[in-house]
Amino acid sequence: MTTHIDLSTIKGLSDAEAYERLLVDGYNELPSSRKRSVFAIALGVVREPMFLLLVACGSLYLILGDFQEASMLLGFVVVVMGITLYQERKSERALEALRDLASPRASVIRGGEQKRIAGRDVVVDDIVVLHEGDRVPADATLMSCINLSADESLLTGESVAVRKSVWDGKSETVQPGGDDLPYVFSGTMIVQGQGIARVHATGVRTEIGKIGKALQTVEMESTPLQKETGRLVRNLAIVGVSLCVLVVVVYGLTRHDWLNGFLAGITLAMATLPEEFPVVLTIFLALGAWRLSQKQVLTRHVPAVETLGSATVLCVDKTGTLTQNRMTVKKIVVDGTVLEVENPTVADLPEAFHEIVEFSILASKRDPFDPMERAFKQLGDTYLADTEHLHADWHLVQEYPLSKELLALSHVWQSPGGNEFIIAAKGAPEAIFDLCHLDEVRARDLEGTVTRMASEGLRVLGVARAGFSSQSLPEIQHDFAFSFLGLVGLADPIRATVPSAIKECYAAGIRVIMITGDYPGTAKSIGREIGLSSDDNVITGPELERMTDKELQVRIRDVDIFARVVPEQKLRLVNALKANGEVVAMTGDGVNDAPALKSAHIGIAMGGRGTDVARESSSLVLLDDDFSSIVGAVRLGRRIFDNIKKAMAYIVSVHVPIAGMSFIPVVMQWPLVLLPMHIVFLELIIDPACSVVFEAEGEEANVMRRPPRVPNEPLFGKNIIWISLLQGISALAVVLAVFLTARYMGQSEEGARTFAVVTLIFSNLALILTNRSWTRTVWEMLRSRNAALLWVLGGTIAFVFLILYMPFLRSLFRFSVLHPVDLLLCVLAAAVSILWFEALKLIGRRRVASAQ
Repeated sequence: MTTHIDLSTIKGLSDAEAYERLLVDGYNELPSSRKRSVFAIALGVVREPMFLLLVACGSLYLILGDFQEASMLLGFVVVVMGITLYQERKSERALEALRDLASPRASVIRGGEQKRIAGRDVVVDDIVVLHEGDRVPADATLMSCINLSADESLLTGESVAVRKSVWDGKSETVQPGGDDLPYVFSGTMIVQGQGIARVHATGVRTEIGKIGKALQTVEMESTPLQKETGRLVRNLAIVGVSLCVLVVVVYGLTRHDWLNGFLAGITLAMATLPEEFPVVLTIFLALGAWRLSQKQVLTRHVPAVETLGSATVLCVDKTGTLTQNRMTVKKIVVDGTVLEVENPTVADLPEAFHEIVEFSILASKRDPFDPMERAFKQLGDTYLADTEHLHADWHLVQEYPLSKELLALSHVWQSPGGNEFIIAAKGAPEAIFDLCHLDEVRARDLEGTVTRMASEGLRVLGVARAGFSSQSLPEIQHDFAFSFLGLVGLADPIRATVPSAIKECYAAGIRVIMITGDYPGTAKSIGREIGLSSDDNVITGPELERMTDKELQVRIRDVDIFARVVPEQKLRLVNALKANGEVVAMTGDGVNDAPALKSAHIGIAMGGRGTDVARESSSLVLLDDDFSSIVGAVRLGRRIFDNIKKAMAYIVSVHVPIAGMSFIPVVMQWPLVLLPMHIVFLELIIDPACSVVFEAEGEEANVMRRPPRVPNEPLFGKNIIWISLLQGISALAVVLAVFLTARYMGQSEEGARTFAVVTLIFSNLALILTNRSWTRTVWEMLRSRNAALLWVLGGTIAFVFLILYMPFLRSLFRFSVLHPVDLLLCVLAAAVSILWFEALKLIGRRRVASAQ
């Protein structure tokens, strides 16, 4: 039904009434994530174990009267807190910037005047005026509309706009989806016509808001790497605390100095505390997020960068993700002749098809907003430019809109000097057949053509023309003598990069599943076009509804296309995949995708077209909406995981000599070798810098030609643990040998400590070099450019020279002067500690070569 209400007769709410309702119902917006205050961030820093140990060490030095060392350690406390606060606040500001500029503007009638207000200020019973291109600000009931259609794909997944009708005063509110509903929904887009509606729901009470509420019941789970790192940190912390207590007791009982015993125990705790693991994880993933941002992929949930590299299944929403969310003409049928429209040029269009293109344009608006009408205009601009078939000077006399009774519309035109009216009609094929009064045989033949086109995923429209010479136009379209011109098939085209991106996913062992609210025929057609390995097997929403969770877990292993799926079912599909042990990535742009985005291990929202709800539920946002960017993210995720393994292995190995040189002297009643400032130097300078080195390492050659990592495969397998421990034991043996040799050669306590600590520093650098690759030697890796490595090597060596040859620093570190020959001996000793691992690389490479 089409009705029109004079705006001047509508009063609407007064400003006072609207304000009262705003106080009762709240703003028309969805609640967003709460940002952390500076105090909350600072409290998190204060709870960190390393922070507490630094404070404890500084306090003990103050009690002992050593103000220089206390000041240095407490200074590190301020530095650590300052850096952490800066990074956290920067991250919070980045997340705030992710949100769109609140809700859209809305045109309402208040106090008899039409005015534009912020969408968040719309209240229940507001009268909203809607035009083409408007975003609906709230759920509303239509009081009047003329040829009104809305794009509800954000809620339903359907890319084709749906018709709207006026409320009959009796119909109850229903969910979005389907034609001729008298309701418009918040967040949807008006693509054709105009209307007046009364708001009946705002904020969290809208259809968008209900989906937002569903998100609150879905918990974001930790990534596999986070869980494994947490277990590793817990186990190492238990070992470290046990050794710390043992050192305190042994030191106090053997030397009767409990205060220094506590200091030695805290030093060992700092040496063994595995705080580097979460630090390295943070640095790698934060830098990975930065690298992704250079490729138009914004990271909201940083750990998902790593998880993406181990994804085994990618669930893809069709509309706007695999497709461009715009209509194009793909096929034209005239008198049984079929024209495939593929990258057309003017010369490609036979004369017989000019008229149907001409009248499809005449049956559309001059400056269309509707995707299908824009497709007709683009077709005419391409085919009919500079021909007599485009009529910019014709005058539109009257429109006959769509109705429930007749799913077709007509435009009546008159040329500048013409006496006769020209009528162009388009609409559902059966409606056009009816207008043209086709006989039963021809109509049945054309219906077969329509069915075949629909099975190819095409949206089919009929086009007709008529002439009329009387000056008095009829009331209904049926009174014109229409001639049938043909059929036009439109489709939402796939993104050009999708087929190659899906091929890369398959090469990388990643399964791709398409989940859509569209029809099975359309979904299968798109699946074939993009190269989806589906064998045309499709499960529909109603079939899914009848399945138990166990049945779904079995069926989902063999089916890659799910059609006519509603939001709750998308979430169920993701959960079924997770129950099968898959690492699930989910892409989407609509509100209907949000619960599944949040439940998936990696939620990937579209930035250009996506909603606030989808973005806030996702881990990654594709700013350019380019599906192929996901492949680049997968590649980067795998590279990150490889490099995390190298960095973690290095950290395990380097902590063995640090912990050993803190523990052994206490047990053997030797002078302490490592003091807190040495640990701080190693932990806060070398380790974070080395993390940057490993993060900057390039990807392995086969990074996208191997299957994903098994989800339950540990970061530290037995092989990695043993090699890391052997590397650390080798370094410890060399450092201990240097220390004992220095003491045997008559060096003082400071001299022996200097030899041992400097050798430990160079052993640290040697471990970095050898762990850059477990297949290529240090010499070979030196040819592989890594700017961060040069900075670490240069900075560490420069700092060693400063603490050795600047009297103030040398005194603070309790060192003595080393001669150049002594320095060379330390370097050679450090190199010896990794020779066995370099030989192991060569042996392993020869075995691989001989096996091939």
